Parts: sequence; C-alpha cells; structure tokens
Amino acid sequence: MKKWFGILASGCLILGFSVYSSHDTEAAVKTKTFKNCTEMNKVYKGGVARSASVKNKGGKTRYKPYVSQALYDANKKLDREHDFIACER
Repeated sequence: MKKWFGILASGCLILGFSVYSSHDTEAAVKTKTFKNCTEMNKVYKGGVARSASVKNKGGKTRYKPYVSQALYDANKKLDREHDFIACER
C-alpha cells in the first residue's frame, strides 16, 4: 500500500511540474514583442504567421514561418503586406 501511494504521489508531482513549466513557456511566447523585423528574424528566421493556412503575398520565401496566433497578434505592426505573416524572409 505504501509503495503504491509513493508511486502515485511521485507521478502527480512530475505531472504538476511539467504542466506548470509548459504553461510558463507558452506565456513567455505570447507576450514577446519585437522592435523590428531584424530582431524578430534572429529568433524566428521565417517570421511569424497567424495560422498555418495563410499564404505569402510577397512571393517565394526562403524560410517557413513559425505559426502562433498570439505571437503574431503581439507583433501585428511588423506585418507590412497585411498577409498575416510578420517579417517573412
């Protein structure tokens, strides 16, 4: 009985810490804003797309954009063509 209680308690702790840490990283991604495209492209080479289904109006790009609606919304001012991809390269 004690063995099962220990295993169950350990599993709950591990699960609790993993959920807390993944929530923490998601919050950091949501609130990150960039001053300009050069700064954003250091972290996200292909820029940031609002969804996976958006198409680039500017033509062929070299890198695939990172898809995140929250990150795009925080940096909407960097989307010059208004094609829902900020700082595409």
